[in-house]
Amino acid sequence: MSSRPATAQRLEDLARLRRVRDRIDREYAEPLDVEALARGAHMSAGHLSREFRQAYGESPYSYVMTRRIERAMALLRRGDLSVTEICFEVGCSSLGTFSTRFTELVGMPPSTYRREAAGEALGMPPCIAKQVTRPVRTGQAIRNREAPAPEPQLA
Repeated sequence: MSSRPATAQRLEDLARLRRVRDRIDREYAEPLDVEALARGAHMSAGHLSREFRQAYGESPYSYVMTRRIERAMALLRRGDLSVTEICFEVGCSSLGTFSTRFTELVGMPPSTYRREAAGEALGMPPCIAKQVTRPVRTGQAIRNREAPAPEPQLA
């Protein structure tokens, strides 16, 4: 039996998870994997993944990719870098994976987003633009608030 009450241990784990989330927010463009994040939090990779998902509703990997896509959206709206340059700028190492994940989260490919969002956030403070265009979780899928809802399918 542990000498520490379960509540104290749970609070300590939540503080560790918050530090992991803060690290991801700061270092999203760096190579981050669950094993490295777990080592930094003094947890096993499996325990970190389970606890992170329970606390924040998504896996650490998914959270990293959401942060990267959010930053990519801002860079695409700015319009001065190519999609490939943005892919590497936000920490992705594969253009294919970046484009696939971007499309899953936002509802359209990066090049389409660039065209459609070009003048959309003009004059809008960056903090507001980030909030308005932030990918959000809807059930098990993550979609951007701007992404069109899929048509209902009749069975």
